[in-house]
Amino acid sequence: MATTYFAIYFLIWWLTLFAVLPWGVRSQEESGDIVPGSDPGAPMAHRLGRKLIWTTLVACVVFAIFYVVYTADLLPYEFLMRISGPPQR
Repeated sequence: MATTYFAIYFLIWWLTLFAVLPWGVRSQEESGDIVPGSDPGAPMAHRLGRKLIWTTLVACVVFAIFYVVYTADLLPYEFLMRISGPPQR
């Protein structure tokens, strides 16, 4: 079961990374310091370390919410199967 939780956390972390990547990005053109030979839209400073920390924090919160909802059975399995299956006729 721990492997499943780790896999779910990793998926949440990976999706969160792509949501966090554009946070606070300033292009070279916006900052007025364009490096010769580079694209003016390239980021001035990517600050990847901060983004990895924010990604981890946000992913932990999202995973905690998922874990509580799942373990407390707030969304029953039958309900999830009913809304994700083909429409009933």
